Amino acid sequence: MWDSPMHLLIIAIVILVLFGGRKIPEVMKGLGQGVREFKDGMRGEPQQPAQTSQPANPPASSAPSSTPAASEPHK
Repeated sequence: MWDSPMHLLIIAIVILVLFGGRKIPEVMKGLGQGVREFKDGMRGEPQQPAQTSQPANPPASSAPSSTPAASEPHK
């Protein structure tokens, strides 16, 4: 069924047209992460939380943003 490289070339062109050149690396990255998680799950290794570069809950600022106070008259 997949004896000819022409079949693979046609499939690659169809995928490129459907997803576009910019989306394919994101899809491959997600696929790789999924395979890695599956392999880790099959080995029985404990899950380690992924480290993020940003905190999960950013601190809330108590100062209002640059909005004028209601008691100030407009001139």
